[in-house]
Amino acid sequence: MKLKNVLLNTVVCVVGTVMPLGTQAAESYPAKTVTIIMPYSAGGSSDILARAVAKGLSETWGRQAIVENRPGASGMIGAEVVAKAAPDGYTLLSTTSSYPGTVAVRAKLPFDPERGLVPVAMIARAPIVLAVHPSVPAKTVKEFIAVAKKRPLNYSSSGTGGNNHIAMELFSQAAGIKMQHIPYKGIAPGVIALVSGEVDAIIASSPAVMSQVKAGKARAIAVSSAKPTPLIPGLPAIAESGVPGFTYENWWGLFAPAGTPASIVSTLNSAVNKVLVSAEMKQLLEREGAEAAPMTVAQLADLLPKEIGRYRKAAQAAGLKPE
Repeated sequence: MKLKNVLLNTVVCVVGTVMPLGTQAAESYPAKTVTIIMPYSAGGSSDILARAVAKGLSETWGRQAIVENRPGASGMIGAEVVAKAAPDGYTLLSTTSSYPGTVAVRAKLPFDPERGLVPVAMIARAPIVLAVHPSVPAKTVKEFIAVAKKRPLNYSSSGTGGNNHIAMELFSQAAGIKMQHIPYKGIAPGVIALVSGEVDAIIASSPAVMSQVKAGKARAIAVSSAKPTPLIPGLPAIAESGVPGFTYENWWGLFAPAGTPASIVSTLNSAVNKVLVSAEMKQLLEREGAEAAPMTVAQLADLLPKEIGRYRKAAQAAGLKPE
């Protein structure tokens, strides 16, 4: 009997020691510098937002969070670094809706793009704009679709598999039209192609195209959000203008290696969401044509599988074979 009690007490002590480890990890987190890997070059919208989040986290924690640029392979080099990092919350990935687009057109990757990362927080979302060259006789979505059904139209993008490419393919599929895709090396030359008349249309972010619209060099037709948005005032939503159910938004999010303790992911999620409501972040996002999109970990649970599946479907319909 005494032996039984001794064994029972030993088990209780062991369980009592082991069970709180996840909680203890969260309570002591972060105990050192947190590195946010930015898989694109410095200076772009994604980099600016990542650095703003890192600054906010540093101020919240009183411990440093830094951004390290690891560009290459359309963001896959940086993503691989994080997917293969220790799952302890000290190496994170800040990426965008370009991630599932790149995954959709890659046959093989040195890591699992769906299971190798877990979502931590959504930083922001932004609708994009459907715009045409002034020579295209269309001022509404319905008129644009009618023109596209009568004669061949083409459109520019920032590159095969990029946000602009996939978004236009999704729109074309939903609208029942076919257009020729002409990829460029970045969105800036794609917009230049539009205003010069090299291409008929584009679907791009507000900062990329609206200055040309205001200058009269392009015509904005509609926005890709489910409903009209104050971020791009005066434009109807595509979904309410002839293509019911169509929505598309660029997004920016933070991810961690698979296996990162749920307690640490939750701690990170709460901290990022706190940063997003600051006046400084709100002003920055407005300049980038975006808005904060705080979400819970549960709301983000199936983000990558859904987005990658959606992009793969669009890529297949466009005749893109994974390479």
